[in-house]
Amino acid sequence: MELSVIVETLEEIAPPELAEDFDVGRIGLTLDLDNDVNRIAVALDPTEYVLKRAAQIGADLLITHHTLIFHSVNLISKELAGLLKIALDNGISLYSMHTNYDRAEGGVNDVLARRLGLGDVKDVGMGRIGRIDDCSVDVFVNHVSKSLNTHLQYVGEKDSIRNVMVFGGSGFKDDFLDIAREHNVDAYVSAELKHDVLRNYDDILLVDATHYATENPAMESLCERLKNMLNIDVEFIDNDPFIGVL
Repeated sequence: MELSVIVETLEEIAPPELAEDFDVGRIGLTLDLDNDVNRIAVALDPTEYVLKRAAQIGADLLITHHTLIFHSVNLISKELAGLLKIALDNGISLYSMHTNYDRAEGGVNDVLARRLGLGDVKDVGMGRIGRIDDCSVDVFVNHVSKSLNTHLQYVGEKDSIRNVMVFGGSGFKDDFLDIAREHNVDAYVSAELKHDVLRNYDDILLVDATHYATENPAMESLCERLKNMLNIDVEFIDNDPFIGVL
């Protein structure tokens, strides 16, 4: 299958115009080998493990959420050169779908909301707000941990949890937390919780379920979508950097 056909499908799933301004020029094809694609690999990050696994399975295209090259490059480091060499030696084009996939229908935040079993889900831009059956904090955080198969940290006291906002990745930022507060959210699930947030949003249960675990389900879900839309072999590559952390 022509690479251009697959790119059209990916842009249908996550239109580039949905991306945040800082992603302009950083998403889409980041390594375009203009090759025919018979097998696709999908992962959250283009790590060495992921690239080697993609090569091992004979993938012609690797689709990731995070791009291999985010900042402008004036000097190619040994690490970057090694990663590019794996891709070039094995004929693997690279494609990234970042904040456009966060925002897209059926993307990162919709999949996260679905994984946590939220109902009456409302699109609030980058995040999603939904409802669960009333439960205690302990029951809720254990539900999140089990649903995402991850360790987590949390802070905040609430009598019960009913309204929940989710934001895959590093979403503990004032702009998004203010949206949660405006919608009377009881719990906010995201990643990369910082000290200043703990102090300023102590009226909300803040659950840090890790960057990887809050975004990775959407990449796994993307595999089935691509199989159905393209009728092509697609393999998900799991590479959680926190496996083994106690």
